[in-house]
Amino acid sequence: MSKVLCITNRSLAGTDFLRQIEKIAAAGPEAVILREKDLSEKEYEELASKVSEICRKRQVPCIYHTYIMTAEKQKAGGIHLPLVQLREVYREAKERFLIIGCSTHSVDEALEAQSLGATYITAGHVFQTDCKKGVPPRGLSYLKEVCSTVSIPVYALGGIDRINASQCLEAGAAGVCMMSPFMKSSNPAELVNGV
Repeated sequence: MSKVLCITNRSLAGTDFLRQIEKIAAAGPEAVILREKDLSEKEYEELASKVSEICRKRQVPCIYHTYIMTAEKQKAGGIHLPLVQLREVYREAKERFLIIGCSTHSVDEALEAQSLGATYITAGHVFQTDCKKGVPPRGLSYLKEVCSTVSIPVYALGGIDRINASQCLEAGAAGVCMMSPFMKSSNPAELVNGV
């Protein structure tokens, strides 16, 4: 089983986002997290139906992000939420989804997400990344501390590539999340198989 989650970002994928998703799904990541925060819920719903269909054909879970009603309506395999949102909807999330992901940025947040029913968390950002320009990375010692503190799977996030992914696994992460490498790759299978 792959230890790599793909996080989407249409702006990085160029003109043919759905074609890129097809290539990514064919590569077989552990899941695709459809994170398109600039879309309205209606726009997200339209895109999500297409992306989830591509993923379904390849038997890759498509985890929806933020829009819990759309995720339920389209029978998504899971939902990924910021911690501030999980605090508000954790009861309904636990009733509706088998997979509940949560973004965390500290050991305390990781523990809170676990207590609210998250089935996995992302811990970031581990390395320098353009997504967090000017914000110092938290590093591998932070990742190691989170992994040793919670009992649910932790996925390292932020500046992860094929070269440094193994360091995250050695620090105790269950896997890694990649955005830019997947969105820009002409051969996503290299990313999936290289970790």
